[in-house]
Amino acid sequence: MANGFAEYVAHRHDRLCRTAYLLTRDWAVAEDLVQTSLAKAWAVWRRIEEDPDRYVYRIIVNTHTSWWRRSWRGEVPTEAVPERSERDFSGTVVDRDTLWAAIGTLSRRQRTVIVLHYFDEMTMQQVADTLGCSLGTVKTQLGRALARLRVTPEVQDLQPEATR
Repeated sequence: MANGFAEYVAHRHDRLCRTAYLLTRDWAVAEDLVQTSLAKAWAVWRRIEEDPDRYVYRIIVNTHTSWWRRSWRGEVPTEAVPERSERDFSGTVVDRDTLWAAIGTLSRRQRTVIVLHYFDEMTMQQVADTLGCSLGTVKTQLGRALARLRVTPEVQDLQPEATR
C-alpha cells in the first residue's frame, strides 16, 4: 500500500501543487492544501489505488471549497521580481499577471473549471467526473467564465485584433 502511494506522490506532487496554487493563488496555502488532500487520500489508498488522479483532484477541490467557505484563505502574495535576463519578458509577465487577476475575479466554481480543463488538461468529462457534476454543468461554467473573461477590458487588451 505505502509503495504505490509513495510512487504516486513522487510522480504527481509538483502537478498537484501547481493545481492547488492555481486554485488558491498562494503557494503556502497550496502546499497545505496538497498535504491535507494527500493525507486524506492515504487513508483510503487501498480503495482508490486503481485510478487515484480523479479521487485526489476531487479531494483537492472539495478541501479548497471547505477552506474557502470557512474563509481560511491567505492574501495573494506579491512575488519577487525575477533577475534581469538578456531577453525582455516584462510584457509576458504583465500579460500573465493581468490574466490571473481576471481569472481571480471569476467565481470559485468557474475558476476551478478553467484550472482543471486548461491547466491540468482534463477533458470536460474528466472535469465533470472530478467535480461530481454533469457534463452540461461544466460546459455552462466554462462558457460563462470565458464569456466573462472576454468582456474584461484588461483581457481584451491582451487579445490580438483579429480575435476580438
